[in-house]
Amino acid sequence: MRELGIAGAWIHEPKVFPDARGSFHEWFKGSDFAEATGHHLNLAQANCSVSSRGTLRGIHFADVPPSQAKYVKCVRGAVLDVIVDIRTGSPTYKQWEAVRLDDVDHHSVYLSEGLGHAFMALTDDATVVYLCSEGYAPQREHGIHPLDPDLGIEWPSGLAPVLSEKDAAAPSLAEAEAAGLLPSYAACQAYTAQLRA
Repeated sequence: MRELGIAGAWIHEPKVFPDARGSFHEWFKGSDFAEATGHHLNLAQANCSVSSRGTLRGIHFADVPPSQAKYVKCVRGAVLDVIVDIRTGSPTYKQWEAVRLDDVDHHSVYLSEGLGHAFMALTDDATVVYLCSEGYAPQREHGIHPLDPDLGIEWPSGLAPVLSEKDAAAPSLAEAEAAGLLPSYAACQAYTAQLRA
């Protein structure tokens, strides 16, 4: 696993073994994960979403603690996966990083507690699976509008974004900050330290 430019986000780039029957790869390995992050992944829930081309999901996040860390992989088709630093006080606050996840290279991303997550489907029937550290808790879940110009995420051109009603009505980052919804970098670091202890 390799850490990305935003602290708390990693990419896993497995070796894929193709043969005449297909291919094989390890998309998650607990020992590699623990070595990279300093703690084990507490698996509380596994999700699967199927999206038509242009579907834009996110930016989603949850209250810290405990938030919801995610280990994300695209098992069919392709998506542009985006990790957003929404932690107030973070050195990379408001920055984002995009990674293509697809069924060819089989990369995965891990985003730790407190980071925002979104993706856009680049193909029809793009199928994404998530390993989650906590179960879904609606009262702790929040969103930020993925087209917020203040963030300036560079979504693929030529694709009209398709948003859910909930995501389309989500506040901007500035509105979420003003409402006190965003996690602080200090709280996220403290929670990560607890996981490593």
